[in-house]
Amino acid sequence: MPKQKTDDLLQLVCSLTRAEKRHFRLFVRRNQASEDILFLQLFDFLDKYKEYDEALILRKLPGIKKRQLSNLKAHLYKQLLVSLRLVNASHNEDIQLREMIDYARVLYNKGLYRQSLDMLDKAKSRAYAGLFYTLALEIVEFEKHIEGQYITRSIEGRADELAGEALRLQETVDNINLFSNLSLQLYGLYLKMGYARNQNDYGLVKNFFQAHLPDIDYQQLDFFGQVYYCQAHLWHYYITQEFPMCYRYAQKWVELFRERPDLIRLYAPLYLKGLHNLLNALFNTLQYRKFVDALEELGRFPGQYDIEQAKNIEGLFYLFKYIHTIKKHFLEGTFSEGLKIIPGLARIIEEDTYNWDHHRVLVFYYRIACLYFGSGDNESAIDYLNLIINQKNPNYREDIQCFARILNLIAHFELGNSQLVEYQVKSVYRFLSKMDDLHAVQREIFRFLRKIPRIQEEELKQEFCHLRDKLVEHEKDPFESRPFLYLDIISWLESKIQDKPVQEIIRQKFNERQAEKKALKP
Repeated sequence: MPKQKTDDLLQLVCSLTRAEKRHFRLFVRRNQASEDILFLQLFDFLDKYKEYDEALILRKLPGIKKRQLSNLKAHLYKQLLVSLRLVNASHNEDIQLREMIDYARVLYNKGLYRQSLDMLDKAKSRAYAGLFYTLALEIVEFEKHIEGQYITRSIEGRADELAGEALRLQETVDNINLFSNLSLQLYGLYLKMGYARNQNDYGLVKNFFQAHLPDIDYQQLDFFGQVYYCQAHLWHYYITQEFPMCYRYAQKWVELFRERPDLIRLYAPLYLKGLHNLLNALFNTLQYRKFVDALEELGRFPGQYDIEQAKNIEGLFYLFKYIHTIKKHFLEGTFSEGLKIIPGLARIIEEDTYNWDHHRVLVFYYRIACLYFGSGDNESAIDYLNLIINQKNPNYREDIQCFARILNLIAHFELGNSQLVEYQVKSVYRFLSKMDDLHAVQREIFRFLRKIPRIQEEELKQEFCHLRDKLVEHEKDPFESRPFLYLDIISWLESKIQDKPVQEIIRQKFNERQAEKKALKP
């Protein structure tokens, strides 16, 4: 077995819960003694040592020969999947539906056509109830195949009924695919170009979206068609940084699930993703009260769904919970209080509990660094920023890389490391010079940091004011506002001007916004 396959096997074994391991051993021991099953011995070894050491395996398991290992690993991997399928079947409606289709195939192969059709009819009813349209279409096609051989008195009417049903299902599936494809294409465009940074980018995204948008009315779409309609529009407005429109479509997305709470259990990842996008939109538009309400809705999710049933869903829940709990502290300016969640988050990242991808971990490092910076613990902020700066692939997430370096310089400046700032400015400049289309905000901040070593102490406050005024002007530009979501540099500058902690400035702004909104209410 190739190295990648061996790594996959070890990762699968390590991901098993205690209940899944117990089920696997019972599953294997059904027909033969465990000491005679070589692949089970290999499983026990991998479960105990958590690593693949071929020499140690051959020494500890003398019944296994070197030439057998490749086949044993492949067989173990397959048996683990069979066991997991059985243990997870009761929690997954689509697995049960496929099982019913398989039973219908077995009955068909036995020539028991009526029984096969009965099984398919039951499966189809469940598929419609759960909106599994692709499976429903597969069932209808199978029914058509059987009816072509199993002649009944009602075949004429039955044929028309099945043909019409197949056409309706095909149209529904096609409409869903049109919008899900557009959503995926927009995501690909985002990965390629990032956010629209100027009018040309804005026009390019608008033209792409309009050219690929299906000419189908929203009300004519089924549930999934409407979800992907919202998702496609949300991606469009997210790239163009039109956050109020992001909120509009994220709200529609979540509202679809609120109207059909029975579907939350069946499509939990899609519901959680909708809530995540809604929270992002509310954060970007500074709608604190609605943000808190949506975050509380996210917090209630484990009461609606047993998240321990599926690691994927449990991982998504905690991923979004940590992301938006941190953002709540950013909105409130309660950075010191936010530090309480870091130990639990750091443990999940270190132990790789949920297999979060490197991109997610990188963003978490930056957000943790911001919490420490906002609380005044610049040394801890630098520790987390170095995890970003010193990674092997510096071209990964250039936006985070850029702001990590800028924040690192500011943190060192706060610590009084002026000589280190002067030295690091040169390396940061080399890094930033390789980036395309730097924001004007980034350029202004960097120019300021380059001047710091030459600024007299009595002139610093004046320079802080000068930079703040420039950035306030840039903040009004829709194509220059994005950097302020990464780093509230204006609040930091005001903290230096007023000689107050930065979280006190942000907290003050938060209280003023809340007071204004309260005053506007009738």
